[in-house]
Order: sequence, then structure tokens, then C-alpha cells
Amino acid sequence: MILQISSGMGPVECRAAVGGIYKALEREFSDIEMITSVKGEVEGAFSSIIFSSERDLSEFEGTMQWTCKSKYRPGHKRKNWFVDVSIIPEVEEISEKLTTDVIRIEKFHSGGPGGQNVNKVETGVRIIHLPTGITVSSTRERSQFANKQDALKKLSTVLKEMNVTSKDRQKNDAWSKHAQIVRGNPIRIYEGEEFNLTFAKEKEEKDTL
Repeated sequence: MILQISSGMGPVECRAAVGGIYKALEREFSDIEMITSVKGEVEGAFSSIIFSSERDLSEFEGTMQWTCKSKYRPGHKRKNWFVDVSIIPEVEEISEKLTTDVIRIEKFHSGGPGGQNVNKVETGVRIIHLPTGITVSSTRERSQFANKQDALKKLSTVLKEMNVTSKDRQKNDAWSKHAQIVRGNPIRIYEGEEFNLTFAKEKEEKDTL
């Protein structure tokens, strides 16, 4: 599945929270892979990160909180910062616009279980969207063709989301509503500059809301 972490209209601390929470999720889930991101104004900060996972992470949809005194504004009293995590619906069909003149396809050895011959076959596929530089890859399938289709589907999903977001930004009211992040009832709470997880809402509890 494909998810997005976003700082919305929040300050630099929220953009730092996006980067820190993503790294914390990477430590927790080894299969997470960044697809594309929008960097913030300081090292490690991001306005948004779009990433994929083979796991069902639908329970992460909602608000996540980072509790930490700001190192960017030492005199600031606020220490709770919020980011939004949303699921990007995957497209069912591959975009016809993804022709060979706008993408580059690379093949690589797909590691993992399978014996000593596994790395002798190039099954992994990486696709670069030349106009934007967005790179997606897939190793989940056994065949190169299937991995190519999976990577193309991921790329189509991300490009569609970027197009929708771009259109929303042209409508100030719509974008403002989209960018608002609900601060209450966070799904997870991370604390400190190490982004230690201190609270995680049970999936069953969220499902009953």
C-alpha cells in the first residue's frame, strides 16, 4: 500500500516531525520504501513523504504527534507537533502516459530467500520518471514482468496524487481544508529528538471509532 506523511500548513517543527517519524517507521518496518518527498528548509525536514509498504498499515491513517521542545525556536513554549498520515488509493490501471520517452526502466538483482541462485537472476525493477525524477521499484513478485507492472502501478498512483494535490493548491479554500491537521486523538505519539514511540493506539480501538 502507499501512504503519505504530511506537515500540512504547520511550521518547521512539523516538517522535522515528518522526517523523524518516517525514519522511526523505517526502523520498525524493514520493507518500507520512500517513493518521493518534498524537502523542508532544514536538514531532515520534509513537507511530505510518500512511501510504500507490503504490509497493511491502514491503522496509521490519521494524526501522529511528536512531543519535543523546539531546537529551531528555543524560546517557543509549544512542544507538541502534529503531522497527518493518509492512505493514497492505488490506481487500478497503469497510466497510458507512462511511455518510454518519459520513463527509464532499470533491472537489478532481487535479494532474499531462495538459495544460492537467487542473485543470479535480475527480477527487481526500478522505474525513473524522467520529468520529475520520481523513482519507484518493486521486488515483491517472482517475475521481472510482474515487478515491472507493480512498479508502473506505484508510479501511476504517485503521479495521480501529485496531480490532484497540484489542482487543490490552485483552490485556496480547498487546499486550506486539505492542509488542516486534526490535533486531537493521535494514532501514535513520539517523543524527543530520537523519536521514541511512547504511545500507539490499538488497531481494534481505531476500528470502533
